[in-house]
Amino acid sequence: MAAGHMFEPDSHRGLAQFRRWLRIGALSRTVLFLASFLASGTGHATDSRCFGTTGNGRLEGGVSLPLSGKNFSAYSFAGWSTGRTYVHSTVKAIVLAAYEEIEKTAPEKVFVYGETGWKEGGRFKPHKTHQNGLSVDLMVPVLLDGASVPLPGGVFNRYGYDIEFDSHGRYEDYTIDFEALAELIYQLHNAASVRGIGVSRVIFEVPLQKHLWTTSRGDFLRRHVQFSTRTAWVRHDEHIHVDFDVPCGHM
Repeated sequence: MAAGHMFEPDSHRGLAQFRRWLRIGALSRTVLFLASFLASGTGHATDSRCFGTTGNGRLEGGVSLPLSGKNFSAYSFAGWSTGRTYVHSTVKAIVLAAYEEIEKTAPEKVFVYGETGWKEGGRFKPHKTHQNGLSVDLMVPVLLDGASVPLPGGVFNRYGYDIEFDSHGRYEDYTIDFEALAELIYQLHNAASVRGIGVSRVIFEVPLQKHLWTTSRGDFLRRHVQFSTRTAWVRHDEHIHVDFDVPCGHM
């Protein structure tokens, strides 16, 4: 058969071979992309350098949070694969240590983390902060029929960010798992303290904060963690925003 006619519609064998080559090529590109992306997200706690503030800053040596782990996952593959989950390497270590510890204290709980920032920091629309690798959004853990399940997220609810809970922490058949949320904040505080830094603030919808105070970690959180008491420019009911107090250089 002439080369110019290899993929003519009447050549079923040639067309099948062509399609097979396309599939192999697409798979190879996907594997190479993921390998490159994962490699770019590795690093040690001393690799990253932050500059400026969360509202006006940049990041060097940013690392990506993993797509998923034993008890957590990213809010969306799309956001993860396009580089919206980069943080300072110390922040990555803290978040992963907190999740790991919760595997021991509450092994049945599952979590979802949200957006964090770009690899090199800087303006991160639509967020006003998340610019120097020290900010993370953590979606609230939820219960469905008493079981811990991931917060439902997809294109039509902006991957969970458009969900709105009522003053009791309810949304449709889901309820915020305040015990699990309090445990998460507690473990973040501990993991940060071990590394000689702190949690500079937690933003969570003010009317919902009172439910945290009634949990087993409530007294500790009220004494040791700084929660924002101001109404944020957007609702923080489906996620908490956490800033870490890592020393940064000047811009």
